[in-house]
Amino acid sequence: MKRALLYMHAAVLLWGFTGVLGRAISLDFAVLVWWRMLLTAVMIAVIITWRKNWAPVTKQDALRLVFIGCLIGVHWVAFYGAIKFANASIALICLSTASVFTAMLDPLVNKGRYNASELLLGLLAIGGVYLIYHGALQMSTGIFLGIAAAILSAVFTVLNKKVAHKYPARVMVFYEMTAGWLLVSLALLASILFHAESWLISPNNPAGALVFWPSATDWLWLLVLALCCTVWAQSLAISALKQLSSFTVTLSVNLEPVYGIALAFLFYQEQKDLHTSFYWGMGLIVLSVALQMLRLLRPKLSPGFIREKGGLGE
Repeated sequence: MKRALLYMHAAVLLWGFTGVLGRAISLDFAVLVWWRMLLTAVMIAVIITWRKNWAPVTKQDALRLVFIGCLIGVHWVAFYGAIKFANASIALICLSTASVFTAMLDPLVNKGRYNASELLLGLLAIGGVYLIYHGALQMSTGIFLGIAAAILSAVFTVLNKKVAHKYPARVMVFYEMTAGWLLVSLALLASILFHAESWLISPNNPAGALVFWPSATDWLWLLVLALCCTVWAQSLAISALKQLSSFTVTLSVNLEPVYGIALAFLFYQEQKDLHTSFYWGMGLIVLSVALQMLRLLRPKLSPGFIREKGGLGE
């Protein structure tokens, strides 16, 4: 169990780099996601073939993985859209609201029971996001997209929980990335055919011109994004999900904004654009993570602890 938690936090650390990489890549957010998913699927296929790790997937589970992959694709489009319309710090911190949505969805999907402590911790995190929103109303479009990305993150985390124990992590990631790439491809193709590229308009692309081919610098960051922040990170996260609850995983992901924001401050000096309420909000989010980790490390301190939640004291 401790190894699973270590894997999860390693994945979160790698995901922390996605915000600054998303800002560094000059492509429009949907095109960026198109390349990320394509490169990830190809890399995963090569690794699985080389290691002879292909595993048969039932038709029902294959359809579930395809659906999850489509959700991931839309999630990434919303997430990188939030970066383009706001900044990396705002986009990353909005993802923390996924914990409260997961606490609400997990018992419904996985036939568990609601836990008051988890709901309260999730609400603590969403209270932090409210403080951030209150201090950054001029970035409302980016915040809205960030919240949408958080909701989608909660949904596919809960759905992944139902199949994570059945198949190798890389096989699942391959199915999901391929399905997500096909969905984004169809959306981009439809935009071109019906001249609806306006949904791609962002500060990096005020004219709505659709540029597909990455620059030399974009290629470098796309490869880092696909190999380290996706292939490696997704494999670690799905492996961890085999032992941890989907809520614990999602709440752990709340540390992603902490890592990502620190990097955004370092490389882009985003602290100049942030209000004091941002730091109060981030403090609430960090507190929610710390309290959940305490519950996992010392389950006896929590009378309402449920064995299925993956306590480290087991």
